[in-house]
Amino acid sequence: MVKKKAQTSIRNEEKKALIDFKNSNLTVKHQCELIDLPRSTAYHTVIEPEPEPSQAEIDIKNAIDRIHYKEASYGVRRIRNELKNLGYNIGRRLVKRYMDEMDIVAFYPGPNLSKRAKMAKTYPYLLRNMKISKPNQVWSIDISYVGTPTGFVYLTAIIDWYSRFIVGYSISNTLQTDTVTRVVKDAVRKHGMPEIINSDQGSQFTSNAYIDLIKSYNYTKISMDGKGRATDNIAIERFFRSYKWERLYLEYPETVTEVKILTKKYIEHYNFTRGHQSYDYKTPAEIYYDISQQAA
Repeated sequence: MVKKKAQTSIRNEEKKALIDFKNSNLTVKHQCELIDLPRSTAYHTVIEPEPEPSQAEIDIKNAIDRIHYKEASYGVRRIRNELKNLGYNIGRRLVKRYMDEMDIVAFYPGPNLSKRAKMAKTYPYLLRNMKISKPNQVWSIDISYVGTPTGFVYLTAIIDWYSRFIVGYSISNTLQTDTVTRVVKDAVRKHGMPEIINSDQGSQFTSNAYIDLIKSYNYTKISMDGKGRATDNIAIERFFRSYKWERLYLEYPETVTEVKILTKKYIEHYNFTRGHQSYDYKTPAEIYYDISQQAA
């Protein structure tokens, strides 16, 4: 059965090569009918799986992640120097490429306007000087690299800025936009729409799928950090830092399954058990749900 499907797939790819999408007088539909090829197959693009990272890449990325969350202000040169001190002989360009792939941005003290991202859809930062006084007024969403000894995954999380309650999260093997939109949909379904949702200017958050989803919530405004201004999204950055130093780096899970179990337990602990000093050691859940019920 598997062999038959493989042979059919090969034949369809051979037929697909016969389709002329630009210069033929015949429509694509007509051409497909003539060679007995489903039209959906004609438009289907085979996506090659990404190559597995080498162990050296995994080790270096894990080291970069630890350095970044220990010294968040370090840029490419300083991180490269720290890597050299750890015994990794790596060039600056490769360090920069790895940091870009991990979506790591150094915390700068001020705006870096000369390097603003050239993207089709970016939005202004709406939180400057804003008084955040209630749950669901502002959410922050971001993605963080999570390394293991044998590979890595990405944690997408949404935090309620006022209460520090994690309203949604997901773990994925890739930095795909559909993971981000799924987390947003689940959070809105469970907790309602925020007035503002803030993100960085990463490709997932400037994509049509993400922008269109947020715009479909007529009540919600889009806010984005200034380029190079990781502190603009400080609430979610602080959560990632706590998650990594309080659990991930201590327990150092070896598999994706272990990462998922650890993350679920930590977020439950963070939301419902771990008190915040700024709220007289009340938990995020106490702040989020108590105020929500009073406002209802």
